[in-house]
Amino acid sequence: MAEKADTEKLPDELSIPDELKRREDRLKVIADAKAEIERRAEELYQQELAEYQEKVARRDAIRDTEKKPRGKEPKAPTPGPRDKDQVNLTDPESRIMPTSANGFVQAYNAQAAVDNDSGLIVENHITQATNDKQQVAPALEELASRAEQIGKPSVILADTGYFSQGNVSAVDKFGAIPYIAEKKDAHNKPLLERFKPDEPMPAGDDVTALELMRWRLQTREGRAVYALRKSTIEPTFGIQKEVMGCRFGPEK
Repeated sequence: MAEKADTEKLPDELSIPDELKRREDRLKVIADAKAEIERRAEELYQQELAEYQEKVARRDAIRDTEKKPRGKEPKAPTPGPRDKDQVNLTDPESRIMPTSANGFVQAYNAQAAVDNDSGLIVENHITQATNDKQQVAPALEELASRAEQIGKPSVILADTGYFSQGNVSAVDKFGAIPYIAEKKDAHNKPLLERFKPDEPMPAGDDVTALELMRWRLQTREGRAVYALRKSTIEPTFGIQKEVMGCRFGPEK
């Protein structure tokens, strides 16, 4: 086209230098996007690998007691980008996240911690991670930095999305008692099971924070403590969504 411009008249709106620059700029954007996709894929792989190794370790620990672990064997993650991985060029910091309506939306993951007694939001942050398991550590770090102003929590409640052996240990080292549900509990348990006496607390120098937490969550007192979670953090987000109208994407 540049050669033709010497002998033929091109459309007035066409500028070959401008077009070359536009295409070079776009190639750079595409190259940067591909590099970001590869970076995110490696970050996700490392997270999934850590979770996989933790699951394998838990199952091996069960086998050491000469018991058979339940469920399927965990599948090792695969490294590298996936076919549907993408980057939003308009808002590259956002991520595609699943919604409760079984769809997807370009969004962020908002986190909050709420005091059980007052309902005060004592910690909040925004993350790009769709998985909540990585959000316990930053929340504990923020809570530690505010200990002089608001005090330090003695108990941490969180749902199954935050469960990992590492998170249980992190809360324990923080100096609080962890109540992080390992799995969803069945509603309306049989009558005799609901009123059976508590098992004795695990004892010994080799008892782990995870074993103690599992025991607590099976006791009457522990179940009552964990039940406070749904009446504190859930209304906090419910008020923001329903009363304040902060709904986005497919859920609006």
